Amino acid sequence: MEDKRLRKLFLGFIQIHILHHAKEHPIFGVWMLEELYEHGYDISPGTLYPILHSMESDGLLEKEEKKVDGKIRKYYTTTEKGNEILIEARNKAYELFKEIRE
Repeated sequence: MEDKRLRKLFLGFIQIHILHHAKEHPIFGVWMLEELYEHGYDISPGTLYPILHSMESDGLLEKEEKKVDGKIRKYYTTTEKGNEILIEARNKAYELFKEIRE
């Protein structure tokens, strides 16, 4: 993501992607990095973790810490507000897709 304009645009897509998966099951950073990479987003932990923290601060995600292999892993799931935002984002993305696909 060399171009700053594309990067800014893709950050919104990444947040929708995070909400989608965090609604389905608890997610953690390394798993989310791998998932995003599979979809063509090559972002660093230094980009992802501030996004997760910001989404938590905004009330879209809630965090639960669990001990895994002697280390604390932070799992994120969507909040009710996060679920509402995801529904709205899906609707807007669908409308946009219908318009630009031609």
